[in-house]
Amino acid sequence: MGKVISSHAVSVDGYITGRGAGPGHGLGDGGMLFDWYFSGDTPSRVFDGFRLSAQSARVFDELAGRIGAVVAGWNTYEDSERFGGGSPHPNARLFAVGHPGAPEVGERQTLVTTGIEDAITAAKQEAAQKEAGQRDVGLMGGGVLAAALRAGLVDEIVLHQVPILLGGGRPFFQELPGHVRLRLIEAVAAPGVTHLRYAVER
Repeated sequence: MGKVISSHAVSVDGYITGRGAGPGHGLGDGGMLFDWYFSGDTPSRVFDGFRLSAQSARVFDELAGRIGAVVAGWNTYEDSERFGGGSPHPNARLFAVGHPGAPEVGERQTLVTTGIEDAITAAKQEAAQKEAGQRDVGLMGGGVLAAALRAGLVDEIVLHQVPILLGGGRPFFQELPGHVRLRLIEAVAAPGVTHLRYAVER
């Protein structure tokens, strides 16, 4: 069975969006958080159109190539215009954590209204059908990460830290009931971003 990982671009002061984020404008005024996806000469082997630095391409493609299913929170889902009825990942089904009465989702999407544990269980079952069960589940959104951390379900947190202080927006890390200890696995400095990969210690 694969791992449950969270991998997000984040400012140095901990925001995953700038101010004014909402449907159709998912990053608000924080669009520079994604500049490193397109500022290099190395095409991604997973995402068409991404051209990264050589350092970022290695880290990004290794992570993206492991993903077999994605779990996203409802705010992320709505702010991303429901991913156009598809998935944010070209090779992975999306599981949207919603609420009873939420609108229908697209063909490449599954709506889960019974909480983060059920969403991750369903996503793991989907990911296990690929490559002998070695694919991982990716988490999208600060609320989903916080809920999964509270439930003890997260294996790794990857921060693609962009050297900017946004000063406001949507914070990545939300309040937790206690400390969560992390162990640094890898730190890679790249143009416009530093990739920090942590294991969640239990």
